[in-house]
Amino acid sequence: MDYAISDHGDAAPLAVKILIAGGFGVGKTTLVGAVSEVAPLRTEEYLTHASVGVDDLKGVSGKSTTTVALDFGRITISSELVLYLFGTPGQERFWFMWNDLVNGAMGAVVLVDTRRLDVSFASIDFFESRGIPFVVGVNCFHGVRDRTPEEIRRALDLDPQVPLVLCDARDRAAGRDVLLALIDHLMAAQSRTAPHPVA
Repeated sequence: MDYAISDHGDAAPLAVKILIAGGFGVGKTTLVGAVSEVAPLRTEEYLTHASVGVDDLKGVSGKSTTTVALDFGRITISSELVLYLFGTPGQERFWFMWNDLVNGAMGAVVLVDTRRLDVSFASIDFFESRGIPFVVGVNCFHGVRDRTPEEIRRALDLDPQVPLVLCDARDRAAGRDVLLALIDHLMAAQSRTAPHPVA
């Protein structure tokens, strides 16, 4: 990865746009809020009676708010790298926004909930169809791990090269580990596609 040079000749940190994606209620807003070093921007609204029959609350019946545009946060990984996090809305009626949010993104974290793996397929298909590197973060709600990573990988039909990381979206260190896994994945993908010098 290349770094910008400031007017003073110092190397400015590389700014990388990352999407935090996944189905409705998998923990995207929670993850952005947990890892962001600045107060995160949230566009949450209360669920209303108008969403009954539109938003599937199966498995998340206690959820009272939802992201209607995006979540935004920032985390400095090192003096050379800053990540700008854009959390996507999860409901199908807001998926049209993903096409705008993905512009300029270098990669994504797809959060999944093992209780509702079916809501994750569309997110995975979205990034696979666009050739955007991603990692899968398995949000283990309340520490519950009811499936092995191998079972989850098979259920999601993941490519063997796609990293899968168990995490707790509420925990800053766990969220940072997921983001670092994505950075490692991006660097590995870049090294595979970089032209090799001619001997």
